[in-house]
Amino acid sequence: MAGVSPVVVPPIVVLDEIDSTNAEARRRAEAGEAGPVWLVGLRQTAGRGRRGRAWETGEGNLAATLLLRTDRPPAEAAQVSFVAALAVADMLSQYVPASLVSLKWPNDPLLGGVKVSGILIESGASPLGGLWLAVGVGVNLVRKPIDSERPATSIATHREIPPPSALEAAHALAEAFERWSRVWTSLGFPAIADAWTARAHGLGEPCVARLGTETVEGIAEGLDGDGALRLRLDDGRVRRITAGDVFFGGA
Repeated sequence: MAGVSPVVVPPIVVLDEIDSTNAEARRRAEAGEAGPVWLVGLRQTAGRGRRGRAWETGEGNLAATLLLRTDRPPAEAAQVSFVAALAVADMLSQYVPASLVSLKWPNDPLLGGVKVSGILIESGASPLGGLWLAVGVGVNLVRKPIDSERPATSIATHREIPPPSALEAAHALAEAFERWSRVWTSLGFPAIADAWTARAHGLGEPCVARLGTETVEGIAEGLDGDGALRLRLDDGRVRRITAGDVFFGGA
């Protein structure tokens, strides 16, 4: 397209074996590395998901983390999770019908309504000033986890030909992330929220939100300006969900 500069992808470092790409990103950040750089683990021995859950990568699946530094305040920097979710959705749509791809709050990419990917954002104070961010992404390319506490699927399940390699998928993810990062930088979070909402799973449907010791039920209405989920309760009040797990009909 005329007037649009090509997407420049940060370096992609391939690690044959690593405990966790997010853990490696943290080590590099605390040692003063600023990035941006993508770390791809071909074999991950201690992957982690949200809330400290184990994340089983599995041979042939994608385990990748983008390390970068930002001067955004923490609450604003956290919006990167929605940027990452959109990037995963675009990557998935290169290999399966886009109609199968959706996003569940806060950042679970789904295929056919079933989880196919996990996103974990971690951050800390950078020795260089500002924050370091580790944008961790795991995608089931070849197979779903053997021992999964919730339903899961893989790209291979939805294709008649072999799925992409981890490195091919990493390049597709990195390109998509750069495109959405440009949108975030130039147009702000409202543009990201609109794009996320267009791919949202479960909006307008009954939703159960588990918030530690509290469980809240209502109708999911959409995102607030900061990314919180708006839940319309039975009494008509709106409850903002800023952290927790949400469920729509078992998804």
